Amino acid sequence: MFSKLTPVTQPDIYKRVLRSSSLHIQRSAASGGRASQTATAAVKSTQPHPALNMAEAGQSVTLRGEISGLFKSALSSAYPAAEEQPIIAPCNNPQFGDYQCNNAMGLFGRLKGKEGAPKNPREVATAIVSSLPDNSTIANTSLAGPGFINCKVSSEYLAARINALMQQGVASLAPPLRYSRVVVDFSSPNVAKEMHVGHLRSTIIGDTIANTLEFCGADVLRLNHIGDWGTQFGMLIEHMAELRPGGLAESRDEDVADLQQLYRAAKKRFDDEEAFKVRAREAVTRLQSGDEECIAAWQRICDASRREFEAIYSRLGVTLQERGESFYNPMLKDVVEELREKGVAEVSDGATCVFVEGCEVPLIVQKSDGGYGYASTDMAAIKQRVTQEKADWVIYVTDIGQAPHFDMVFAAARKAGWLPEKGSTQGPRVSHVGFGLVLGEDGKKFKTRSGDVVRLVELLDEAKARCKDSVKQRREESGEPADEAELEAAANAMGYGAVKYADLKNSRLTNYKFSFDAMLELKGNTAVYLLYAHARIAGIVRKSGKDVEALLAGGASVVLG
Repeated sequence: MFSKLTPVTQPDIYKRVLRSSSLHIQRSAASGGRASQTATAAVKSTQPHPALNMAEAGQSVTLRGEISGLFKSALSSAYPAAEEQPIIAPCNNPQFGDYQCNNAMGLFGRLKGKEGAPKNPREVATAIVSSLPDNSTIANTSLAGPGFINCKVSSEYLAARINALMQQGVASLAPPLRYSRVVVDFSSPNVAKEMHVGHLRSTIIGDTIANTLEFCGADVLRLNHIGDWGTQFGMLIEHMAELRPGGLAESRDEDVADLQQLYRAAKKRFDDEEAFKVRAREAVTRLQSGDEECIAAWQRICDASRREFEAIYSRLGVTLQERGESFYNPMLKDVVEELREKGVAEVSDGATCVFVEGCEVPLIVQKSDGGYGYASTDMAAIKQRVTQEKADWVIYVTDIGQAPHFDMVFAAARKAGWLPEKGSTQGPRVSHVGFGLVLGEDGKKFKTRSGDVVRLVELLDEAKARCKDSVKQRREESGEPADEAELEAAANAMGYGAVKYADLKNSRLTNYKFSFDAMLELKGNTAVYLLYAHARIAGIVRKSGKDVEALLAGGASVVLG
């Protein structure tokens, strides 16, 4: 389902709905109302399209899917030996149609030279069109170029879909899932560091996947696998203890910005001072052994980061359950022992490793000094999620550079028997959803003028501020009063929506250039334009003076003229 999470370009069919010259809302005779009430549309009582009684069918039928099914039938009828799958895409030019079937040229190439082969791609296209089954979905077809088949969706079909949506609700569009319990691991910032632009894509894409799965009826566990454990905390705690007059006993509310500066200083000492490195490792041991002062300091560090994380998630409307690396720490020893007992892991150069076929380096589940790393935690996490959480699908949303690591983790989990063999249709299923980088408008890594990574809070502030200024300026130009609360609400919706949409409209797998000017455009494929279109539609309904819910309850339906 998410192997190719790329944006789908919607055809201009929806604009055709809005441009429809005559829309009427009409009540059925049984409702006792007038035969016709003119508003902004032609309305009559109609029977729903047979494929649109989604509630009774128990499944969703998409428009694109239905057209694909019609062309699949045509291809099977015209060229049964080819076993061709339909290639359906939105038309680039709405004047020619809504959707396009692009099979003719490829099919012609595969049939060329065979007995009875068609003379050219247009002949293939003509045969496909002639084999289309009778239906009420496609109004007409036309051929373009060497063999492109354009088709226009009938107004009656569109009206039936609108009626089904209005009567049954948007939930009726949700496709059925084979998965009931899904874990989505996303965002995953590091404690003691501020969230930056690098966390943007994981947070937005992960939240969207979780929303989609919940919409389809899955029980989704949204996990935030934060970096809250490991050597870096011994380093930071030891530096804090030596820097502050009261040492670790000096209790204070930490600030994540101060912690980031402390972390940089501690890292420099760790790299430059051998004696400090030894003391930092001793602090790690004390922390892992439950030393009260170390635990208290660690909790203050985590609390400071948690406050910053939650503030950003709240602005973006993202909900997550924190379950950091520390959660899995008590499980690591048993997991490594199990891997050894099963013969999955073996000792190599003092380290405990899992060798995965096709990989040059092993997955190290325990270091030669007895310590544990990311691989150990990820192995414990995947086992816990499929055995204790009973997940039948686990999805990891990280940058694409981590794909090789997760391939090894998944392979090791299969060797351990926690996951089925690769390619099996049995659960549980695991997926790594990778993504590209966020770049600046110059095509280089997105950084501040000083060369620092862009803080996520600053990016959101900028988007909101620009939207607020834009709305305020338009209000002033039109002479409308600018209510501060209304401005704030509009700026939040537009600014944060623009950031989210700008990410989601781009290909997940490639890098994309971040541009405030482009994402806040009032025209084109932007969140601001979509919000404007929604507001316009809501305004039309409001000005009509009609109670849509009451009309629907009375048996009204929509037709497109």
